Amino acid sequence: MVQRRWFGGHIACFFLDFMGLHWLQVHVNLQQTFQRNRNCLIRSRNWAGRFVGLSKNPSTKAAVITATSSAASVCIGPALEVQEIRERSNKWQWNQYSINYFVSDYQLQQQPQSRSSPVVLLVHGFGASIPHWRRNISTLSQYSTVYAIDLLGFGASDKPAGFAYTMETWAELILDFVDQVIKKPTVLVGNSVGSLACVIAASDSSRNLVRGLVLLNCAGGMNNKAIVDDWRIKLLLPLLWLFDFLLNQRIIASALFERVKKRDSLRNILSSVYGNKESVDEDLIDIIVEPANDEGALDAFVSIVTGPPGPSPVELMPKISVPVLILWGDEDPFTPLDGPVGKYFKKLSMEVSNVSLFVLKGVGHCPHDDRPELVHEKLLPWLAQLPAL
Repeated sequence: MVQRRWFGGHIACFFLDFMGLHWLQVHVNLQQTFQRNRNCLIRSRNWAGRFVGLSKNPSTKAAVITATSSAASVCIGPALEVQEIRERSNKWQWNQYSINYFVSDYQLQQQPQSRSSPVVLLVHGFGASIPHWRRNISTLSQYSTVYAIDLLGFGASDKPAGFAYTMETWAELILDFVDQVIKKPTVLVGNSVGSLACVIAASDSSRNLVRGLVLLNCAGGMNNKAIVDDWRIKLLLPLLWLFDFLLNQRIIASALFERVKKRDSLRNILSSVYGNKESVDEDLIDIIVEPANDEGALDAFVSIVTGPPGPSPVELMPKISVPVLILWGDEDPFTPLDGPVGKYFKKLSMEVSNVSLFVLKGVGHCPHDDRPELVHEKLLPWLAQLPAL
């Protein structure tokens, strides 16, 4: 019985990651935010030094730090409305496909941007989209130019029928976007499979397009078949193969997909993996359901869940020399900190000087959504201390 419940929960996490996640509600008065910006700009000058002191010290055990709430040191920008994001989004032609993206010029309206201030590209997780970052964009764009992208198969980007999705395809898309649209070395910030796509992109040193890497609960592969070192996955592999077979039956896949898209089902799934249950509201469900109703969304879901898992981050991280920040929610049932991938990153942060890991207490699979203030508190000083170009 316990084993069956664990399996059901793990499959639910597949659906959760596909359907996307919502933003923590941060109600900020715009006038108060503008007034606080002056103090925040002063404090930001000291962030880099404080961050270096926190992330590493002569004891390697100090490389992993548990983060708790300290929002007083973070300037939280106003959340963007979903409709505003949609209206301000742009289209970019990648090969024969239309890719949706967003760029924030919010900071440029407030104060001149520092030459060394890094450009940031936000890459969503499995099934999410650009609005998933609506609680981060304004805050980050006070200090950086911020781009966000809908990966092929998700959000408002094309969902081509019969397309065989792979992690390598998404990584190529990210690199081409940086090269052709952003046109300068960029910090890649990814969540879940978006993190893994960023890892693959950053491991390609031949193009010199990645300035830094931020991983938010990085996935071990495009689907659970990648985590073969976990005894639980080994035990359940026959069931996962059966699940793949059933999903490849169109009638079964369609019926299952329609059931998962129901609002009550989504609410239950999301609540099971969120540290902050208040984040699971009607806006979240609306954001998730709309792209899932697009033509091609079912094909994308089936292709990703049943396809090859792609390269492991364990294989790729030794190739990456740029600064890496890892933020990990400790209540994530999908990529738990005590799982193979989580254990690998914990160990790596203690052994390699360019990698820092912070454990975010009481946070689930998507830290930037669950507790954005904790993510901002660690991410902003890390961005500030990146070497100048």
